[in-house]
Amino acid sequence: MAGKGFTVRKEWDNPIDHPMPAAARVPAEMRLGPVVVAPATVLAPMVGVTDTVFRRFIRHASLFHSGQLSVISDQFPGSGARSSDANEPDAAGIESEVTNAQSGCGLLMTEFTSADGLARMRESKRRRYLTFYDDEHPIGAQLFGSSTETLAEAARIVEDTGFDLVDLNLGCPAKRVVGCNGGSGLLRDLPRIGEIFRAVRKAVKIPFTVKFRMGWNEKQIVCVDLARMAEAEGLAAVALHARTREQGYSGQAQWKWIAAIKQAVKIPVIGNGDIRTPEDAAAMVAETGCDAVMIGRAAPANPWIFRQIAQYTATGSYERPTLEDRYRMIRAYFQMLLDEQEATKDLPRSERMGETAGKMKQFATWFTHGVPGGAKLRAAIYHARTGAAVLDQVEQFFAARRAEGASDASVPEAEDQAHSFPEDALACD
Repeated sequence: MAGKGFTVRKEWDNPIDHPMPAAARVPAEMRLGPVVVAPATVLAPMVGVTDTVFRRFIRHASLFHSGQLSVISDQFPGSGARSSDANEPDAAGIESEVTNAQSGCGLLMTEFTSADGLARMRESKRRRYLTFYDDEHPIGAQLFGSSTETLAEAARIVEDTGFDLVDLNLGCPAKRVVGCNGGSGLLRDLPRIGEIFRAVRKAVKIPFTVKFRMGWNEKQIVCVDLARMAEAEGLAAVALHARTREQGYSGQAQWKWIAAIKQAVKIPVIGNGDIRTPEDAAAMVAETGCDAVMIGRAAPANPWIFRQIAQYTATGSYERPTLEDRYRMIRAYFQMLLDEQEATKDLPRSERMGETAGKMKQFATWFTHGVPGGAKLRAAIYHARTGAAVLDQVEQFFAARRAEGASDASVPEAEDQAHSFPEDALACD
């Protein structure tokens, strides 16, 4: 059983190394009503992680260049505009039926958001939770709660804000969420879930989806019945994190239940759990027949994973980032945080977004794994007091590494897969 707070574990338990499947590919697209998710890959909603800065970061890190793993550009557009032509993928070199020529991440998701809080807070404060830019489409907003009326009202707010779909969280195992009968706590009350499905479906016209776990524990597996209920109530798709609530993030994800749901319903099924590499994504599709894959804790440690999946799907191989790629990635994300802070500095504190030195320190834990000497960089970042000081430490560290002649070295595979997650992150991916 996971720790009492159900924080996301730093490592996977005995991760399985999947060989390249003989004839499996992550699907080119998945349709959720009028919304086309292409390719069929989804960034999981993660509290404290998938805000607008990180989502745009992932979207641009995922731009796929046929036959080439191009580095993240030095400057990301803050207004939501597409990257320059120099960074656009070579569509002519990619078979459209195999992969998507624009982005390896087909659907972005917000952090999961309290429906009760969203319905009660003033409109200006919602900006912090519901802001997104034009280049984030398609994008879904995930809600949690237990009140039928409040969830329906929050879903209307999501639709009015311009999101492409709304998603219901029935998977979060955190005590403070379950204690309010939200997240995976509702898995013990299928009739209530049915009422919520009907109310939210009636409240909005945009596609409505749900993400859930297998059940409360191994003796209460409800995922197949829940998927059938979702289909009967008109939901557009279901996503399964193939663990129980009691399991938290420990042990192995049981992909057989994704396969069982796929056999039970005709609506799209999204698989989630233990996808660390492109091989894992392809293996999940091969073993379960799922229509799309959702990636959570692997994304902050390896922002290139969606692009690697697209490259692997198209060519059968993929490139790993070099040390210089890592430097550009860290610098680009930290600069985006600083830019967002500057853009929102005149707003009340509760409505500001972007940089805090703490946010940079949080992400440094992920970003520096696989970087030779990364422990020294993390220590320097943790002692920095401002965002500008953090960025300065990054510049100094990589300048020294270049002087040592290490800039062209690819990240060792073993280190690159030693993903980490901060202990204070809420486990709701």
